[in-house]
Amino acid sequence: MDIRKRLGRNVRRLRQAKGWSQEELGFRAEIHRTYISGVERGERNPTVTVVAELARALKVPPSKLLAAR
Repeated sequence: MDIRKRLGRNVRRLRQAKGWSQEELGFRAEIHRTYISGVERGERNPTVTVVAELARALKVPPSKLLAAR
């Protein structure tokens, strides 16, 4: 599986498990909600900094966002 799609799937799963909207995750990670949407669809190629911010907001290690399930 493409790493971008894997990342997006993991971000979406973790976000939904917290009951957050994309807007809420964007607020917590200080990333625009449309960018979050692109990440979740596997259309964005986020930097390691963005991955770290998403992980911080979701309270998981960055490796969890990249892991195969």
